[in-house]
Order: sequence, then C-alpha cells, then structure tokens
Amino acid sequence: MEIVLDALKDTALVFPFILLIYILIEFLESGTTAEKTRKTLRGPLAPLFGSATGIIPQCGFSVMAAKLYDSGLIRTGTIMAVFIATSDEALIILLANSTQSVGAAQAILPLIAVKLMLATAVGYLVNAIIKDKLNEVQPLYSSEGKEHAYSCGHDHDGHSAIELYFVHPLLHSLKVTAYILIVNLVFGIIISSIGEEAISGWLMGGTYYQPFITAAVGLIPNCASSAVLTETFVNGGITFGSCVAGLCTNAGLGMVVLLKNTKKIKRNLLIMSSIYAIAALAGILINVLQLALGL
Repeated sequence: MEIVLDALKDTALVFPFILLIYILIEFLESGTTAEKTRKTLRGPLAPLFGSATGIIPQCGFSVMAAKLYDSGLIRTGTIMAVFIATSDEALIILLANSTQSVGAAQAILPLIAVKLMLATAVGYLVNAIIKDKLNEVQPLYSSEGKEHAYSCGHDHDGHSAIELYFVHPLLHSLKVTAYILIVNLVFGIIISSIGEEAISGWLMGGTYYQPFITAAVGLIPNCASSAVLTETFVNGGITFGSCVAGLCTNAGLGMVVLLKNTKKIKRNLLIMSSIYAIAALAGILINVLQLALGL
C-alpha cells in the first residue's frame, strides 16, 4: 500500500505540469501547417531545420516528414535527422519532473544539445553520401483536404476552442500520466524487492549493453515508449547515455507512416536499422565518457 500511495503521489504532482505544457503546445501548433513544414525541410539547411523541428515535444513533424519523404520532397538525411531529433513525450516529462528531481532538470539541456547535434550531423553526412532524386514542388494536399499534422493526431478544423485547448490536452495528459503511474508502480516494487545496492550494481554493469535495449524500446511506435524511457531515467533505472539511445530511435508514429510504404520496405528497414545502430553507439559513447569523467 505504501508503494501504491507513493506512486500515486508522485504521479499526481507531475500531472498539472503535463496538462499545462500540452495546452501551450496546442496554442503553438494552431498556426503550423503542412506547407510551412514542407518549406522548412526542403532547402539547403534542411537537416538543421529538420533537427530543430524534431526537438519540439510531439511526433507531428516526424509524421509529416515521413509523408514528405515518400513524396520525394525531402532527402534521406533529412528524414533521419527529424527521426533522431524526435523524442515524443520525453521533454514534457523531464520538464514536469524538474521541480522535484535535480537529475531531470539537469538532463534537459544536455539531452536537447546531444540529440540536436547528432541528428544534424547524421542528416548532413547521409545527404552528402546519398544523392536522392527530389520531385518537383507540388501541392501536398488537395484544396478540399486542408489537413494538418498535429501532435495529438486530430485536425484543428471543426472543433470548439474548449475541445482544442482543454479537452484534447486533458485526454492526452491523462494517457501519458497513466503510463507514468505504471512506471512509478513498477519501480517502487522493483526497488522494494531488490534493493538500491543491487540496482546500482546492475546499472554500472549495463554501461555497454543498456543502450542496445533502450534503443530497441524506443522503436516502439507509441508515446508509451518515450514515457517509460524518461520515467525510468528519472527514477535512476538507466543511465543518461542509455536514455539518449532510446530517445534517438523514438520517432513516434513517423516510423509507422514510413513503414506503411511496402513498395520501399528494404529502404525503410535500412533507415530504421541505421538509426538504431547510430543511437545505440551514441548511447555507449556517452556512457563511457561519463564513466571516464566520473559523472
């Protein structure tokens, strides 16, 4: 009962921050259209802009990038940059926990910096190696469609202000909070059963293999994976490098959209496996550097 009460308390303290951040994102996204996203991802600075948009805490841009890539409007390096930079719910959860966890607060800027630099570097390198054939600029949607790609997967047209700026953020926040509660319960039971010393020993031994596991978890196309990875890191279950590895493969629904194109399945699987390998190796390198520097 004590474990359950502690988990409920910790989760309840986080919920208001998650709701507030989702409401803010909803306001910010109200002016983001497919056309603006396409123009941002098409120019010579595409990998940099793609990485920057991917950092925004939602998976709408990764979904849009996947559609643009299948249409031949952006290059392979750019789609990889967007996917690597995307972290879905991670930054929201870290921000929500920052008032209670020093580790969460200190990890926000390094996480953004590492993912931005890695995504941009991979984007430019891949674009330099692979010469993609881009299609001519054409309307992405029909005049009747007027569709938008938003983080929660709904269209902003035809909804009241209450639905857009409160109901949708509330439902999304409750969903993420439920995942957080589950993680808090699981960790409460694990820590109580195994003991902190045993867990610490496992973490020290996981420097080299942890990133391979977390990178695989990050490939799960659901916000649950980013929530689990981030909450596990906040609770001390994985290292920062392992968290980075998992969040670098966490492209949300963007990967699902890309894999729907079965005609290009080999190409898409190659992109996915390349991102996995890059993320795992980056995680290992960060873990080794942290051990060497005593951080």
